[in-house]
Amino acid sequence: MNNYIGVIVDSEAVSLDRIFTYKIPEILKENIKLGQIVKVPFGMGNKKVNGFVLEFISDVDENIKIKEISSIVTNYSVITKKNIELIFKMKKRYFCSYIDCIKLMIPTGITKGIKHKTNYVICIKNELIEKLKKRPYIDIYDAVRKYNGVYTKSELNHKFNFSLSSINTMIKHEVLEVLEKVVSRCDNRVFDKYEEKVLNERQHEIVNSIIDSKLKKFLIHGVTGSGKTEIYMSLVKKMIEEGKESIILVPEISLTPQMVERFKGRFGSDVSVFHSKLSDGERYDEWLRVKSGEVKVAVGARSAIFLPFRNLGIIVIDEEHEGSYKSESDPKYSAIEIGEMKSEIENCKLVLGSATPSIDTYYKCENNQYTLLNISERADGASMPEISVVDMRDELKENNKSIFSRELYAAIKETLEKKEQIILFLNRRGFSTFVSCRKCGFVFKCKNCDVPMTYHSDKKYLICHYCGSTEEIPKICPKCGSKYVKYFGVGTERVEREVKKIFSAARVLRMDKDTTGKKNSYELIYNSFKNGGADILIGTQMIAKGFDFKEVTLVGIVAADLTLNIPDYRAAERTFQLISQVSGRAGRGSKKGKVIIQTYTPESYAIQYSSKNDYKNFYKTEIMLREGMNYPPFSKICIANMSSKNETLLIKYTQIIGSFFKNKFSGCDNIDILGPCPSPIGKINEFYRWQILLKGEVTYNTADFVKKSIYEILKKDYNVIRISIDINPLSLL
Repeated sequence: MNNYIGVIVDSEAVSLDRIFTYKIPEILKENIKLGQIVKVPFGMGNKKVNGFVLEFISDVDENIKIKEISSIVTNYSVITKKNIELIFKMKKRYFCSYIDCIKLMIPTGITKGIKHKTNYVICIKNELIEKLKKRPYIDIYDAVRKYNGVYTKSELNHKFNFSLSSINTMIKHEVLEVLEKVVSRCDNRVFDKYEEKVLNERQHEIVNSIIDSKLKKFLIHGVTGSGKTEIYMSLVKKMIEEGKESIILVPEISLTPQMVERFKGRFGSDVSVFHSKLSDGERYDEWLRVKSGEVKVAVGARSAIFLPFRNLGIIVIDEEHEGSYKSESDPKYSAIEIGEMKSEIENCKLVLGSATPSIDTYYKCENNQYTLLNISERADGASMPEISVVDMRDELKENNKSIFSRELYAAIKETLEKKEQIILFLNRRGFSTFVSCRKCGFVFKCKNCDVPMTYHSDKKYLICHYCGSTEEIPKICPKCGSKYVKYFGVGTERVEREVKKIFSAARVLRMDKDTTGKKNSYELIYNSFKNGGADILIGTQMIAKGFDFKEVTLVGIVAADLTLNIPDYRAAERTFQLISQVSGRAGRGSKKGKVIIQTYTPESYAIQYSSKNDYKNFYKTEIMLREGMNYPPFSKICIANMSSKNETLLIKYTQIIGSFFKNKFSGCDNIDILGPCPSPIGKINEFYRWQILLKGEVTYNTADFVKKSIYEILKKDYNVIRISIDINPLSLL
């Protein structure tokens, strides 16, 4: 008999990150469950706090006085038994606290009493009495009988112009009554039927390979437009037929409308939608639908991986190469790694899909950790687009100072004349990249961050994209007093202005972080372009994947070099992926597509191979370079980032910590210590940033030792200096 439970208290204090033992009172023994929220007395004052039940304990040392739990907060488990197992694995892998993991698995606010949304609706209670058999009572009665339990008093008043006093009179005479009704905050829209398509031979082979195989992990490497989504849908259908559930992850919220449209059009109300743009109430209702078994499929961004399905059959991670699957806040989890853990814990299939797989994932295929499934041709016989590379240095020689090359200008003009659609891609928002003085070279930087500010013409301000601070546009250089202040570089906002100026008759939409801040803004822009409401869509990386617009025949990549010159070993990989993905938006229908890549470095292997849609040779080149430099996947990188508003104290401690690790690992040939040194971006939001890197055979135990050692060295000042530890981070910036 289990007389005790192990509880994690709801606190983010590092010192409380452990399991506390509590006794179960006799009166609660029959009702206690793993994963429940309970109230427990905590601390010297026995303050009642929330705790999460993570384990049962049969016996403890009888000489130790054990407190009893006070009450049960939820009569159901908010964390499944399988997710509890996942929590223990995550804590070890991501060097995070229990509570950090728990909060990923439950809706925001559930511990604060978020409940169902309710309305007080009007219903028929009795027959209309003789006294009220006259207007307006007869009209009210007939309307309520037709819409029984649908409308509130105020809604009846506004919709039918019924007076509130008349409605109240009928309630007083018990002809009508007011009842509390639960109102769903979920998206209950009915979408047009998305008919099931007949799979081609290769699609059919892949579906059968995944379903019939005893192996669990697969990578579908299919060119853009090869029909991967239709494969996912067929796999989901198989799962539903077997009574199992499915999770479909997409990297960007901007892709969610399209996936939702297709999955709800195919599977109807069986689909739940889950992403960060939902309100707390909407997330709670969607989570509860999954928890109660009402839905069989969840479509969403990274956080949907933790939804509490009972009998999970498959996890699909579309565009698996995307960086948004990696969390940048604690716990710094990767949705793909979580998928691998859940595949083992829940005995389900894990399917990754991409036209440009990450180097790490493809390497796993070569080492038989994943089963590789290739698709080399587009579905429905569509051909790959024609791709040309324009050397912008030649344009300058010909005195073309426009942001558009002559070839791209001519192609835009021709495409507009043919009434076809265009996508223009630039992975930088704003009007200009930076503002500087032409006389002395002074660059206007953010006062809080060590980065140039970006000019936004619509707001008439300089804005920092890191901390959000704004400044008025400078007229005089603060360094030399010159009036020669000029905007340099190009952002999506400037591309939009130039397009409207040159092609004044064209209807233009822009999709970037500035235009999609409001709820449902992604979907509005997506639907407008999809339904022919615009001729040209200008955007950042959020338009570079997933979108399937049949009328888009031209894609222009305005500046292909932006990601190539970032000081990060993944720069070439990201450049290849972005160019290949955005190129794949062209010619997905029956019309031939064309892509024009503008660049100042056409000789780059990333640009050369992406222009030929040649992933295999890009991979061979990149993996050879990684091996020569001993970068992942041939090693692991552990990065310790430290930041503080006190620069002097920060430098002092990073030097001490750096010396400690260099001495500790001095005899270790398989681990190199790099740093300490300032981070490439040395200051963000008033916090100075330094880092230390360990590269080589870095185990998770080694990284855990690094974290504990840093905290021990900083124990007097850890409230002044922020610490972030990560293995194989998304970025070294």
